[in-house]
Amino acid sequence: MPNIKSAKKRVLVNKTKAARNRSTNSALKTALKKANAAIEANAADKDVLVAAAMKKIDQSAAKGIIHKNNAARKKSALALKANKA
Repeated sequence: MPNIKSAKKRVLVNKTKAARNRSTNSALKTALKKANAAIEANAADKDVLVAAAMKKIDQSAAKGIIHKNNAARKKSALALKANKA
C-alpha cells in the first residue's frame, strides 16, 4: 500500500479509469460480436449493427483504449466481411 498522499490518490484514480476502460472495452466487444453475428446470419439490421460497431471502434480509439492502428484494422476487417456478405 502506498504511504504518500499522491500515491494513494493515484491508486484511486487508476482504479476508476480501469473500470471505465473495462466497461468501454466490453461494450466494444459486444458490438463487434453482434455485428459479426448479423453479417453471418444475413440479418435485416446488419447495416445498423455494423455502423454501431464502427462507432464503438472509433470511440475506443479516441479514448485511447485501443491503438488507432488496431481500430483501423478492426474497421477494415468488419467492412470486408460486411461487403462480402
